[in-house]
Amino acid sequence: MFEVRDRSLLWRGGTETLLVESWGEGAVRVRSRLGDVVDTDWALLPAPETDATVTVDGDTATLVCGAITVVARQSVGRDWQAGQLGFDCRLEFRDADDRILLSELSGGGALKRDARRFEPLPGGGYRATLSLESPADERLWGMGQYQDGTGDLKGSTLELAHRNSQASVPFLLSSAGYGFLWHCPAIGRATFAANRTEWVAEVADQIDYWVVAGDTPAAIHRAYADATGHAPMMPELGLGFWQCKLRYTSADELLEVAREHKRRGLPLDVIVADFFHWPKMGDYRFEDEFWPDVEAMTAELKELGVELMVSVWPQVALESENFDELSEAGHLASSNNGIDVQMWFEGPSRFIDMTSPRARQWLWDTCRRNYGDRGVRLYWLDEAEPEWGIYNAAAYRFHAGQAQAVGNVYPQHFSRAFYEGQAADGVEVVNLVRCAWAGSQRYGALVWSGDIASTWEALRAQIVAGVHMGVAGIPWFTTDIGGFYGGDITDPAFHELLVRWFQFGTFLPVMRLHGDRLPSHPVEAADGSRRLASGADNEVWSYGDEVYPILRDHLFLREELRDYTREAMAEAHRDGQPVMRGLFHGFPSDPETWTITDQFLFGGDLLVAPVVEPGARSRSVYLPAGQTWTELATGTVHEGGRRVDVEAPLEVIPVFARGAACADLIGRRPRS
Repeated sequence: MFEVRDRSLLWRGGTETLLVESWGEGAVRVRSRLGDVVDTDWALLPAPETDATVTVDGDTATLVCGAITVVARQSVGRDWQAGQLGFDCRLEFRDADDRILLSELSGGGALKRDARRFEPLPGGGYRATLSLESPADERLWGMGQYQDGTGDLKGSTLELAHRNSQASVPFLLSSAGYGFLWHCPAIGRATFAANRTEWVAEVADQIDYWVVAGDTPAAIHRAYADATGHAPMMPELGLGFWQCKLRYTSADELLEVAREHKRRGLPLDVIVADFFHWPKMGDYRFEDEFWPDVEAMTAELKELGVELMVSVWPQVALESENFDELSEAGHLASSNNGIDVQMWFEGPSRFIDMTSPRARQWLWDTCRRNYGDRGVRLYWLDEAEPEWGIYNAAAYRFHAGQAQAVGNVYPQHFSRAFYEGQAADGVEVVNLVRCAWAGSQRYGALVWSGDIASTWEALRAQIVAGVHMGVAGIPWFTTDIGGFYGGDITDPAFHELLVRWFQFGTFLPVMRLHGDRLPSHPVEAADGSRRLASGADNEVWSYGDEVYPILRDHLFLREELRDYTREAMAEAHRDGQPVMRGLFHGFPSDPETWTITDQFLFGGDLLVAPVVEPGARSRSVYLPAGQTWTELATGTVHEGGRRVDVEAPLEVIPVFARGAACADLIGRRPRS
């Protein structure tokens, strides 16, 4: 039966409780459970005060909240095959024009299909499935980053789980005019088929989802940010260039790179000390032999106008000076069976349990003492999935529950551990992190796309990955320029790839050069003991006289974009808008824009068309309808709604300004 509550509708049938609540302007939250629903705050913030009306007319109830209407239809009757009463309630979601956006799967008459299904598991809990009907011709974007290069997700099946270079962020945008959040951190699967959409949680006691209706992608993103949190304002240092490699092995080496940038007059905002600057993994401090005076190092960098970022891994080696303390305090994730080892990189280790508030506090207190108090303001939160040695969530458990049930929230809590500590200290937060989940954006998470290959295929995939991440509510995105592994600095073929990737990186939310370059070289301590090797040089001057002028020119182009980038970041902060956007974001009524996978909008006014094929010196570009577009390199004005073929010599990336925007950049040619 139906029960009307304050701005919400509750239905009970047999043992199931179904709760529909207004949850923001034009948005609702739906929860279903066998028993009473429970309050969880995995990603959603508390519901704001919104105007909503609920009416009941016999077996039909209607909740209206702004642009969304939810129609609930109940049925109670004798099931003659089962010999007992049956109870059912199905939901339908409509927009302001009374158009059906999506609906829970119908019973299908004699088919007796369930829209919400709970299958009991041995030992307790359920495998929960939600089945929906949605328009067969809709286009879907979002869901985080996957590395298969797929744009429109309709017809796809996605694993709801994190891996190195895969971030499952379960929010999607439909061209039909709705956004949908699967508010469940369980490992699972999402399928977007023509005949149904299906969400599966491998272990869950409750189905929980959020739906918003909106006329435009911009409106939907604004509502989603209100519901799950807005990104902070990007600090000024996030607008420039970040230098990184695997790995600077000493303070002297790192400082010399920063000094050389300044000697050459090159802009540099951030330089990164990568992993294994520590004695043992989990020590969370610099090794004195290689980094003897951290305070002096950070002070000199600040004089140069450069901030230091340090790598923090969530793994703690069994040999770490902190392992026994963390183990005794219960601050580590646990294995359900066997020897408790979860990763084996440079020796056996376990992961800090980021779902535990006490463990998060311990980690921040330790990093503040050993890094923050010595001048470090930026952190690189690596391995954030976490990267289990074997991806088998059933093998592990956390403070918050079994990894199968809660594991996807781990990276969000990793970012949270540092954000809350830094914000309390008055630090402007931007931390690089290798994974994210819904809500990570509010904790200053800058997500990069993981350990990807130095290949043209990987470059193409990052365009799609960045757009999907922005749609999923994570506006701060970057990649390892040049790819992470496989790039030989002596190889001319890699030089071309690096140039094209560097050009692409100039128009990413954050521009960051990184990679494990070949050939690598060994590293030893003074006593001859081995340390982790270092890759080849990876500075803009490391690739020869033909490459350097092009990279240098794009460093200055990034600087010239600083005011523009700042405003795009302000839109992300204020209104929840992606910085890297699909063409459909600005032109949703142009159907072609929903299919484009090799172009994007940087902010609202610049269309970027990276060159993603080896040897290419021209490319075809689609320009959305209803607007003129000015080619930055030549000043040529093109009408929208068509494809144009443009020249793209090695030193040029095709970029187009919308209308009369960015007039100061039009006609800009490479300095080289």
